[in-house]
Amino acid sequence: MTIAKKMIVSFVGATALAATAFSGIANAFEPNKPVDFVIMAGKGGGADKMARLMQSIIEKENLAPRPLVPVNKSGGSGAEALVAMKNANDPNHTIMVTLNSFFTTPLRQPGLDVDIMEFAPVGRMAEDTFLLWVHKDEGITSFEQFLKVAAERGNGWVMGGTGKNSEDNIITDFLNNNYNLTMKYIPYKGGGEVAKQVAGKQLNSSVNNPSEALGFFESGDLVPLVAFTDERLPMFPDVPTLRELGGDFSYFMQRAVVGAPGMSAEAQAYYQGLFQKVYDSADWQEYKSSKSLMGDFMNGEDLKAYWTTQRDRHQTILKASGAIK
Repeated sequence: MTIAKKMIVSFVGATALAATAFSGIANAFEPNKPVDFVIMAGKGGGADKMARLMQSIIEKENLAPRPLVPVNKSGGSGAEALVAMKNANDPNHTIMVTLNSFFTTPLRQPGLDVDIMEFAPVGRMAEDTFLLWVHKDEGITSFEQFLKVAAERGNGWVMGGTGKNSEDNIITDFLNNNYNLTMKYIPYKGGGEVAKQVAGKQLNSSVNNPSEALGFFESGDLVPLVAFTDERLPMFPDVPTLRELGGDFSYFMQRAVVGAPGMSAEAQAYYQGLFQKVYDSADWQEYKSSKSLMGDFMNGEDLKAYWTTQRDRHQTILKASGAIK
């Protein structure tokens, strides 16, 4: 081969290699406009606080080229958010923070025609925990006292929670059904408002997440009586679990980020990488610890398998309570 031919071959090979590399870069996804960051709950609750913290971490660490814009859609116990995600105009720029209403609302409202398995499994950031709270002025310091007083007051004892047939409603139903109580349940749009109402003595009790009630606990207004976890929470070492007291029940809430149905594989991979970085950040790990959050990061097929398990479990719970047939 002549020197001239060698040079031509080398040039063609280099050009092809460069084109391949450029093609790989071109196929990689990055958001080119602000990302809709839907929150399927009201302002002030655990999901809202979590979303806005993640947004701040992404901005602080300069992890994304475009901002995430939180928007609360709490209507219909998350139905508003689910429908908005299903009908997203740009799935590659639409993500959502989820609660367990991600599982329960499609089961309770089949007319929404929402299949959660069509959502992109971006990342489970944690599992949140629940405690039973009362105001200090109730004078109740144990779960046994709570059962006695709540039984005496019947439906005059009011439990507040986030949404109808939501996580809080499920726990309330469990307590009513298993301890011969007839507590009245009143739904609110967000856990922050629920905690505020208990602190203001407009409600008798709640099963708020730690992050939602922590300020009122630290001020001495709210008293935690029992944890719905398998082991005692490090932040509340003196609070027994329901299992310790003979109740065969524990309950956790998914704190995850999902992509809209129709999101491309490239976009899904981008957001999985982004939220892995958020999860690994010092700020997120500190938040997990300080708010009694549990669970490791999970995405992809592992997260979808988790969804299947949780959907089946919630279907059983809702059927047992009569919420669905």
